[in-house]
Amino acid sequence: MKKSIYRALKPFIVCFAFGLGYILSVLFNHAFIFEHGVCDFFSSSWLICLVGVTITIACLLLMKIHASAFSFVSLRELSKVSAINILIFLTNAILSVTNAVPHLNVQGCISLFFITQAVFFCVLFSYRLLRTTIRYFQKRNLQNGKRTLIVGAGDAGASIAKEIIASAKVNYQLVGFVDKDPVKQGARIFGYQVLGYDSDIARIVKDYDIEAIIIAIPSADHATIKRLSSSCIEVCNDVKTLPGIYQLINGQVSVQKLRNVDVHDLLGREPVNTNLDEIIGYIKNQVVLVTGGGGSIGSELCRQIASHKPKQLIILDIYENNAYDIEQELKQSTPDLNLVTLIASVRDSVRMDDIFKHYKPDIVFHAAAHKHVPLMEASPNEAVKNNIIGTYKVVKCADKYGVKRFVQISTDKAVNPTNIMGATKRVCEMIIQHFAKISKTRFVAVRFGNVLGSNGSVIPLFKKQIEAGGPVTVTHKDIIRYFMTIPEAVNLVLQAGAYAEGGEIFVLDMGEQVRIYDLAKNLIRLSGYEPNKDIKIEITGLRPGEKLYEERLMEEEGLTRTANNKISIGKPIEFDEDKLLAMLDKLYDEAYSESEEIKLLVKELVPTYKIYNEK
Repeated sequence: MKKSIYRALKPFIVCFAFGLGYILSVLFNHAFIFEHGVCDFFSSSWLICLVGVTITIACLLLMKIHASAFSFVSLRELSKVSAINILIFLTNAILSVTNAVPHLNVQGCISLFFITQAVFFCVLFSYRLLRTTIRYFQKRNLQNGKRTLIVGAGDAGASIAKEIIASAKVNYQLVGFVDKDPVKQGARIFGYQVLGYDSDIARIVKDYDIEAIIIAIPSADHATIKRLSSSCIEVCNDVKTLPGIYQLINGQVSVQKLRNVDVHDLLGREPVNTNLDEIIGYIKNQVVLVTGGGGSIGSELCRQIASHKPKQLIILDIYENNAYDIEQELKQSTPDLNLVTLIASVRDSVRMDDIFKHYKPDIVFHAAAHKHVPLMEASPNEAVKNNIIGTYKVVKCADKYGVKRFVQISTDKAVNPTNIMGATKRVCEMIIQHFAKISKTRFVAVRFGNVLGSNGSVIPLFKKQIEAGGPVTVTHKDIIRYFMTIPEAVNLVLQAGAYAEGGEIFVLDMGEQVRIYDLAKNLIRLSGYEPNKDIKIEITGLRPGEKLYEERLMEEEGLTRTANNKISIGKPIEFDEDKLLAMLDKLYDEAYSESEEIKLLVKELVPTYKIYNEK
């Protein structure tokens, strides 16, 4: 209520302040503005005051200076006030030349101009100066403000510092800055010193009892953000950063825009960008089927496809709860979407044939699969049934019913696999490559690494373990993995569909592999704890079928770049296709008879498959 009254009165307050300021300017200049200083002030200057105040108020309202004058002063406001004063000066000059004010001369006009300019600037800055002073003392009285270090002494860092200093509502107490620029070392911003280089963060945190760090470099690349984030969270539990460069461009840098550093900042590479026009071009007005549509990748596929205006989107999943969740989400977010949700297993030949015959999909994204490595090691026949046989049945239906494009979701674990899950995914790639040669459908596969936050992935597991008080379990101290976000994975899949000619295996440039042990330490720190002190990290040993590092390509494969330099095409490896087709029938029989030799049969198709504990 008080704020609304203040907003209503603000134009009147501003006009009164500037009008009074001009009258005071005339009063100060009285001894110089008239040839005869003994003239009575009011009788000789009433016309000057009336004209000047009228011009001032009219210009203030037209230029809407009241909208910012009392809260923010910039070059724009200063130039507006100067323009008003110039207009008053020209008017006074005319009054002087026309002798409308007998005692007014050119010298008086000039001296009045400079005095008025000074008074106007004082009026403009007075409220801001008063408010800043009051808030400064309010901040000094805050007992719980966190001692804060800002990383980056540029425009963004200065903006954050200004708000910390000025606002009583911000619970930070600025200590200083760090910056990589040698020129800025020792410099002061708003009275606070650049205390060192960003390589000195650990020392400065210790020397100055820093409790919070703000990374204010929105223009930094992902490698720099990863380096700084890792350095900061090692020495401080409260680390925040800005979203990105667009905030600075839009002039929106503020404490409210800060967010906590998270694991995505630790990937150390630029996110994959896709050409939305290409994606929309082949999805718009098409019937799109997503198998495994309720899973982590499948559900994100459905979200993004829904926004690209398909003719119809079909969600297919064996798990009704997952399918229901994404169905309800899409009904709310995209009410005009023609959405069909089907509960079915890709293993069911009759059901698959009926679905393809009835809905006639134009595009299929095949995300249905068993993916959990240790679980599939214990149940290898299930991996074969779902991944290999299920894919084979869906692929045959796609070929039979004239699907235009078919995108198979694969994994880097298909390369020189050491587990049955990866080996079955390699067989799926072989099926795709075979049908790409004999079918009019454009069959392709997309190969990527671990997905942050997906069901069964390491991040949700670590978070649960941290919430439970630990320990956080890591299988090996040196194990490393490629990581990507779910939106990145889906962007890759959608882009692959646009590039699809048939038979390609698309591979993402996922940057450097991430050490899982370091990821565990960083996640513990991001949760506000100290690794191996508050939360213990326990090394449990490699699980069956798990290897220390993943590969993106086999020896025989080479890479060809696409239009998106983050996406490459692996050169297809020749294999005996007749043997593949014969073995698929044999695998079907053996898997459903619960054969104990199923891994050996898969190895016949995938010679690079190294069976766990195989001698």
